[in-house]
Amino acid sequence: MRYRLYPVQLSIRSMKRLLLLLVIGGSTLTGAAQGTSPAPPAGGGVKPGGAPKPAAGGAGATAPRGNARIRGTVVDSTTSQPVQFATVALLNPAGNKPIDGTVSDEKGAFVLGKLAAGTYHVGVTFIGFRTRIVRNVAVPEAGEVDLGRLLVSPDVTQLGEITVTGEKDLVEDKVDRIVYNAEKDITNAGGNAADVLRKVPMLSVDLDGNVQLRGSPGVQVLINGKPSAMLAANVADALRQIPADLIKTVEVITSPSAKYDAEGTAGIINIITKKNHLQGVNGSVYGSGGNRTGNGGANVNFRRNKLGLNASGGVNYFAHPGDGTLERTSFTGPVPSYLSQRSAFRNEGGGGNGQVGLDYDLTAKSLLTASLRLNQFRFNGLNRLNSVLTDEDGTVRQYYDRVLNNRNRGGNLDLNVGYTRNFNEAGREVSLLGQHTVNRPQNNTLADQLDPEGELQGRELNRNNSRNAETTVQADYVHPFGNNHTFEMGAKGIRRQVGSDFQFSTLDPETQAFLTDPDRSNAFHYDQDVVAGYATYAFKWQKVGFKLGGRYEQTYIRANFQSSDTAFAQDYGNFIPSVTFSRDLTKGQKMRFSYTQRIQRPQIYYLNPFVNYSDTLNLFYGNPALDPERTHSFELTYSTFAKGNSLNASVYWRQTGNAIESVRTVDTLGVGRTTFLNIAANRTVGLSVFGSVQPTAKWRVNGNVNLYYSALTSPALQAINANWMYLVNLNASYTLPKGFSAQAFGFFNSPRVQLQGRFAGFYSYNVAVKKELFKKKGSVSLALDNPFTRVVRMESFFETPGFVSADVRNLYRRAFRLTCNYQFGKMDFDAKPRPKKSITNDDAKGGQ
Repeated sequence: MRYRLYPVQLSIRSMKRLLLLLVIGGSTLTGAAQGTSPAPPAGGGVKPGGAPKPAAGGAGATAPRGNARIRGTVVDSTTSQPVQFATVALLNPAGNKPIDGTVSDEKGAFVLGKLAAGTYHVGVTFIGFRTRIVRNVAVPEAGEVDLGRLLVSPDVTQLGEITVTGEKDLVEDKVDRIVYNAEKDITNAGGNAADVLRKVPMLSVDLDGNVQLRGSPGVQVLINGKPSAMLAANVADALRQIPADLIKTVEVITSPSAKYDAEGTAGIINIITKKNHLQGVNGSVYGSGGNRTGNGGANVNFRRNKLGLNASGGVNYFAHPGDGTLERTSFTGPVPSYLSQRSAFRNEGGGGNGQVGLDYDLTAKSLLTASLRLNQFRFNGLNRLNSVLTDEDGTVRQYYDRVLNNRNRGGNLDLNVGYTRNFNEAGREVSLLGQHTVNRPQNNTLADQLDPEGELQGRELNRNNSRNAETTVQADYVHPFGNNHTFEMGAKGIRRQVGSDFQFSTLDPETQAFLTDPDRSNAFHYDQDVVAGYATYAFKWQKVGFKLGGRYEQTYIRANFQSSDTAFAQDYGNFIPSVTFSRDLTKGQKMRFSYTQRIQRPQIYYLNPFVNYSDTLNLFYGNPALDPERTHSFELTYSTFAKGNSLNASVYWRQTGNAIESVRTVDTLGVGRTTFLNIAANRTVGLSVFGSVQPTAKWRVNGNVNLYYSALTSPALQAINANWMYLVNLNASYTLPKGFSAQAFGFFNSPRVQLQGRFAGFYSYNVAVKKELFKKKGSVSLALDNPFTRVVRMESFFETPGFVSADVRNLYRRAFRLTCNYQFGKMDFDAKPRPKKSITNDDAKGGQ
């Protein structure tokens, strides 16, 4: 049975009315006040407690008034996350009767004020969690008692063969973000991170792994709140390397405050991996196999007293075949030319990943953390490409077959250290964080060109060795003033060092040695330093909340081409304001308005000037002279919760100047070139609606619709392209008897406009069934991807004054996966929560 708490801000008066109803119906607190065991059902007997010292004022229903107060923070013991809107009751020890109460705020903090001196019990309840009682709290005259962090653990009560468990919904609508609980979705088992992101509201991920948020590719993807160099080179490739079984949740933040880096014009996507904070030794192993993907791995956690250790590792594999066509007519030469291409390809590969982490309590209020993550990958692409270039009268200019063998290798390292210091005042803390991340991708393409008879005409070798290193230091300070005011400030420094060494060689038929072509080879170095500082002020008064922030970032860029001995430099500063206003309406309803500015700095994928000559009639390369994008973003959100159902609707408007767009041209010889330019303005207005309904206790349906109008304009290209677009996804789950469950997911992405053309719509769907084993310690699941669709067709069309083209790719994505999982070890829910602090370098535009 699944429970849900509706996050509603309640006044003290409303809280007292609620407590009165609980007392009339049989208080759950009175039964739980005798120990840490779960509360008995309403109406059950209540055992009297011992003989604690009575509170001042006796056993009346109202707390005696005074000038003292009790404060604390309610925290989930398994995730170390604050528990919002938990019921906190002040109990009279003489009879365990509630005499006052409140609810925790969005940070889990609470205050019971205006108390007389005496001794009290404090009870904490929350649907889906065990009741927590703090006994014999001595309150002095006109003083304050800080209970610190009060841990509450999930409530799992065995009733014969039935397990009643408090669970999170698949999708949660929080104050500043949408949270998708990936571990609750059984269709993810055996997949990768791209499969997971396709199911997140507001996100669109095509079958190549390219990510968009509300129709914009200007997103920053983080892992555990931190950037990773593996995402800088190519986001789509990186997502294939992350097994879905390692992902706990995905957060989508569309209007980040000034605390976050200004990067990500559309918003931030934060992938949170599974990690355990439980005492003792525990862990899990998993394995998955299928016709398209496979993975396996394990994780183990150890925690005892002040020390916590965790480690995980795994391997993964994928294989994706396909074929395609390209038809292009060019008008740039003396006479029109026609290019017709046919291709058949197969991309396959895999890799391994490992992570170790440590946290240690230096004192009762200070914590030291460290982690190291390693990732190795390799994947190969084999492509047979046939090209025919003709004139208008049918005269053949070029005809050849090319066999392309592409090999990608790489490794990634992320090292993080952190220190957090808490103070006696609840919510006040200072943190120092450091991070170093390095990624070294290598790309080698061997191209054999054959004549019409299949004889070798020539052999070429493209080599590109890249390096992306990033070092970050960060300091943050949070200071609350009373219950309703919070001030935050911080500073950050980022040093990025990017290098690309590329060589183009041809095979000498006489010596059989590769000879480097210096005109097509070079070495490129790019350094980017960012210094930033921010401050925010948050205020809460009754039903109104307000947050104002400002962030200033100064950027220094130095770049050079070693072979040609050319260099350039660029310095610029940006002030990034942010404003958020929220108001609680009637019970279960909230309105929120936000405004922020964002910038998007290009990363190595967009900057790398390496020219890929694998297809000599279609060249691709980056642009090291790109400037950052700048975006103004407005959003108005309404959310409501009632009777197990929820609805979130957002109207948004986004305007991006200096937008980075891919631009295609065709020269007089019929050779196409694709690169990136700051050449357009992008204006988007849209409506995003997410809903969750529970028709029965065992059936839940989630859906998301994003409808938006996007207009791209470029005076330089004299191009305007605009249209309405939409994305629809639907996710349904059903709990079956005897440990079985089933889930289905599907999405449809409408045709999309781009500056010089459009992409056709596409869809995908999958179904899965799961069986729990060994008293829920193990499970086995079977998932089917596109079971009734053999080929998924991806089409793109371009139309410019110089050429028109149609590109079609057929991807064979019908697949099955069988996944097994087993959890081991003893879990103790009395673990002390660890503050979750991390670096969020969300200021760079990664590759697609």
